[in-house]
Amino acid sequence: MIAEGLIRGEDGLDRCFWHGGLEDYRRYHDEEWGRPVTDEIRLFEKICLEGFQSGLSWLTILRKRENFRAAFAGFDFHQVARFGDDDIARCLEDAGIIRHRGKIVSTVNNARRAIDLQAEFGSLSRYFWSYEPDTSERPPRMDYATLRANPTSPTSIRLSKDLKKRGWSFVGPTTVYAFMQAMGLVNDHIEGCCCRARNEKLRSEFIRP
Repeated sequence: MIAEGLIRGEDGLDRCFWHGGLEDYRRYHDEEWGRPVTDEIRLFEKICLEGFQSGLSWLTILRKRENFRAAFAGFDFHQVARFGDDDIARCLEDAGIIRHRGKIVSTVNNARRAIDLQAEFGSLSRYFWSYEPDTSERPPRMDYATLRANPTSPTSIRLSKDLKKRGWSFVGPTTVYAFMQAMGLVNDHIEGCCCRARNEKLRSEFIRP
């Protein structure tokens, strides 16, 4: 019997329900979600795209991700920080992304704030991974009910508050927790998912910045 919150693929493997059997979403689930990430560009990209997701589904953003990368200089935050009014206008005309002025302006703002963080901490990675929660803040078992009941965490609330204090925008606790899940600061694959044990092994071998 398959545990609640898992679906079995044609390959016979059980996975978290949320990929819904869609091939591109399944690849994201298997190959990206929850694997520890230290690359600064990927960290910046993800927290910005989570901001764009606000009010939408991640699948919508995932399917536009290459367009976002083209529009925002591959999410090289040093380049995005130099965006001016013409770049913002260009993004607002780009039908391949989410044309939300507030979120576009936020991405430029957050790029400038990312440079400040890099200067203060040496890297974005060192800053974000300093918020990796310890076991006392993690549920003893990640089942379907726990996952659905916890769209935020005490750590994501603290990180959100600190980012906002530093001038970041579109970084509410839910957005930040989704970022933490995706970048591997927590392993929220449901017990029984074929990726959970693999990600636990990756996390155990991971060298924290």
